[in-house]
Amino acid sequence: MGVILALLAFGAMIIAQSVPPERVILLPNQDGTPSAVVVKTAKGETVIDTPYQMAGIGGGGAVSATSEKADSVRGRYRATLAALPPAAVSFTLYFETGTDVLVPDSVPLLERIKNELAQHAAPEIIVVGHTDRVGTLEFNDALSIKRAEAMRQVLVDTGIPHERIVIAGRGEREPLVPTADEVDEPKNRRVEIRVR
Repeated sequence: MGVILALLAFGAMIIAQSVPPERVILLPNQDGTPSAVVVKTAKGETVIDTPYQMAGIGGGGAVSATSEKADSVRGRYRATLAALPPAAVSFTLYFETGTDVLVPDSVPLLERIKNELAQHAAPEIIVVGHTDRVGTLEFNDALSIKRAEAMRQVLVDTGIPHERIVIAGRGEREPLVPTADEVDEPKNRRVEIRVR
């Protein structure tokens, strides 16, 4: 019986050693913002917070962090990286006070948005409306949705299926330029369109 247990233990040890360690490699964000990942097992944890830093998980569950070279990661994972979707692109359109009418300077941007959409076979689109702080909270909530709906309709008119476009309204809650109540701020009257 002892020999069988010893053989089973030896076999388990060989299998554990032949399993390649797991790796988590932090890639740079597409927009350049910093990020971090916590890799945790029952045997430990580590934080990786630099692009191309790697957390390795050994057969026993121990976690260690090392740095990789960008060229090495790109070479090893070339096929995986090639399969990633294109980077998300954001556009900001501005509106006349209290309306869902674009300011004249934003109208030419619609053509750039249409060209970007042509580059994506099956785009995912998020349209978020915003207002300045002129008017009541309820009015601005409704206006932000109205602006997002107007821009969704523009996209639908270019051939994008309605169901591919998610809209939201933030009212006056997320200003680009913080102001006091009832201040007319053109940069806060906007719709942000994110395409990926």
